[in-house]
Amino acid sequence: MIPVTEFRQFSEQQPAFRVLKPWWDVFTDYLSVAMLMIGVFGCTLQVMQDKIICLPKRVQPSQNHSSVSNVSQAVASTIPLPPPKPSPTNPVTVEMKGLKTDLDLQQYSFINQMCYERALHWYAKYFPYLVLIHTLVFMLCSNFWFKFPGSSSKIEHFISILGKCFDSPWTTRALSEVSGEDSEEKDNRKNNMSRSNTTQSGPEGSLVTSQSLKSIPEKFVVDKSTAGALDKKEGEQAKALFEKVKKFRLHVEEGDILYAMYVRQMVLKVIKFLIIVAYNSALVSKVQFTVDCDVDIQDMTGYKNFSCNHTMAHLFSKLSFCYLCFVSIYGLTCLYTLYWLFYRSLREYSFEYVRQETGIDDIPDVKNDFAFMLHMIDQYDPLYSKRFAVFLSEVSENKLKQLNLNNEWTPDKLRQKLQTNAHNRLELPLIMLSGLPDTVFEITELQSLKLEIIKNVMIPATIAQLDNLQELSLHQCSVKIHSAALSFLKENLKVLSVKFDDMRELPPWMYGLRNLEELYLVGSLSHDISRNVTLESLRDLKSLKILSIKSNVSKIPQAVVDVSSHLQKMCIHNDGTKLVMLNNLKKMTNLTELELVHCDLERIPHAVFSLLSLQELDLKENNLKSIEEIVSFQHLRKLTVLKLWHNSIAYIPEHIKKLTSLERLSFSHNKIEVLPSHLFLCNKIRYLDLSYNDIRFIPPEIGVLQSLQYFSITCNKVESLPDELYFCKKLKTLKIGKNSLSVLSPKIGNLQFLSYLDVKGNHFEILPPELGDCRALKRAGLVVEDALFETLPSDVREQMKTE
Repeated sequence: MIPVTEFRQFSEQQPAFRVLKPWWDVFTDYLSVAMLMIGVFGCTLQVMQDKIICLPKRVQPSQNHSSVSNVSQAVASTIPLPPPKPSPTNPVTVEMKGLKTDLDLQQYSFINQMCYERALHWYAKYFPYLVLIHTLVFMLCSNFWFKFPGSSSKIEHFISILGKCFDSPWTTRALSEVSGEDSEEKDNRKNNMSRSNTTQSGPEGSLVTSQSLKSIPEKFVVDKSTAGALDKKEGEQAKALFEKVKKFRLHVEEGDILYAMYVRQMVLKVIKFLIIVAYNSALVSKVQFTVDCDVDIQDMTGYKNFSCNHTMAHLFSKLSFCYLCFVSIYGLTCLYTLYWLFYRSLREYSFEYVRQETGIDDIPDVKNDFAFMLHMIDQYDPLYSKRFAVFLSEVSENKLKQLNLNNEWTPDKLRQKLQTNAHNRLELPLIMLSGLPDTVFEITELQSLKLEIIKNVMIPATIAQLDNLQELSLHQCSVKIHSAALSFLKENLKVLSVKFDDMRELPPWMYGLRNLEELYLVGSLSHDISRNVTLESLRDLKSLKILSIKSNVSKIPQAVVDVSSHLQKMCIHNDGTKLVMLNNLKKMTNLTELELVHCDLERIPHAVFSLLSLQELDLKENNLKSIEEIVSFQHLRKLTVLKLWHNSIAYIPEHIKKLTSLERLSFSHNKIEVLPSHLFLCNKIRYLDLSYNDIRFIPPEIGVLQSLQYFSITCNKVESLPDELYFCKKLKTLKIGKNSLSVLSPKIGNLQFLSYLDVKGNHFEILPPELGDCRALKRAGLVVEDALFETLPSDVREQMKTE
């Protein structure tokens, strides 16, 4: 007998697959097992027992008058003689005897086989095999989508992820946190989230956000007291699960092969059910106990007509009726399944009930194969979908990332990254993190916070703990801020720097920082966007004193003019875009510093000459060739710093002598060949940079600059220095490298305050020993070839090497 376990592979899948088998699939599997038992039982009987038993029929004499004599005799021999009549004197014992056929065992077997093949109806012969084949087909249809490569790969991947999500400690924690909130807290959170979806900028809402991010609940910060509930390893595993779920969703939602495969196999089972019921109902009556057999085998047996007994007819008849009942129930179940498949929209799945129950409002609805598998899981246990939905939520993912971030960046580790920035503030730079650690707000001594290339930054209310915070830098960051945090920044933040690649990275809340004093904006903007979006609300920055824009604006935005009454310094770095329409500068009467860098200016803007309070002017990297307008600078009585470097200036006009208030002057990186003596009539100059030009001669009038402390002629063509240069006894820095000098005058010893000297790249053969008289000059401040340094006396060398 064939054991039923041999067919287990057709009816059983991996235990994990049971979650995708709804009650009707489980029920039909049991029906399949019952039908399989019927088929196996019938086949076993067919093999182990005689199938049919036949005997020759008794033939009447009238029907055999034409038979041959030997046959007649044979038939007559089968007719028993009447028993002798008993008499009182002669009692007779009657012995009952059957009809004699004179057939041997081989002939009977032959007759049985012939009649089984010729006379027995095919349904009666093959019924068990039909049951077995139909049942195996049903089993194959039920489990085909678990075996087909296109569908089984998705199912196996889904089952694997589902089990990990169900057992993940993060799932339990996320759901327990929600369930632990009372109804009032949950309602408040939902209200806050609904308001955050509509908040854009400016108003005092529950949450102020940039448009680039989806809403994140207020209750975002992970409490430190619960941080130990999920260790680092479990947090990393949960983080990996979020990534797997994202990729799996993108892959599975592209098609609906699972739904199509399941519908097709169900339709096939219904069609097969109808066929089975139709022909079984018609043929079940063909299974009879008695069968007449007429076969022409007289030459072999001497008989032609036989009466046969189908030994299993009665049992097969009962089994066929039982089989029909099972198939009918199976078919009705399949019809119900088809109704369920077509009546409900199984290609879309809504987590509405999960959102209502858990309070995680951002769980997205899914479609196609992803939706179909979730519908199937709900038939098994809705808890699976609920726990799986946790890993579809961006809010849940952000909470997990925040927890992992807090575990990774402890306060002690953050304190090791503290450094002093250019503004002499204690700064914490955080670069390329997944978010902002809550532990940052435990470093109360922090004065400057720099966030660079960090997405989804959430600034919580706990930033109020940083009493010393004055500066905030956001470089390529998408920022969201809590209303309480915004109130704190409005009162305390003095410096804000924003570097962006996308307009959405500009935080709209920055326009409400009423105590902000310095604003630095770096990013690529078109003209319209820069005017309408970026700087539209600068008029609200009542305390703004310094504004720096490094962009590609074509004109000064009107919003800048709106803050001109209190703006003291403005810097525009334009990356080569031509800046036109500078008349708005005239309104900035309180401006003391102005930088127009790389603005493609061909002349000094006339609007600059109206800035009577201007003290510093920087026109670096423009296209200036002539500066005749420099005569107008005489009206700027307070101008002390003039930087015309990195241009194409060929000469310095003599009007330069009228700028008697200049203290710092830079003409480096130009095309100047001749220095006019009038330049040195600006006797207040302390800093003079003429490097990287084509100057060949230094006028002796340079000795007039008694206040000169810095003088550079690096990378020119100067062949000699006038002795009058050494009359500038306050000189501290002298750069004469990369020229054509051959002799360094001994009078250099007069420069007692000289601390930095660059003579490298000339034609000197020796250095004057008088360098030893420059007591402030040390070896670190002397830029010279090593061989040339060795020409100094040993005592001078030792003196310079001592600190």
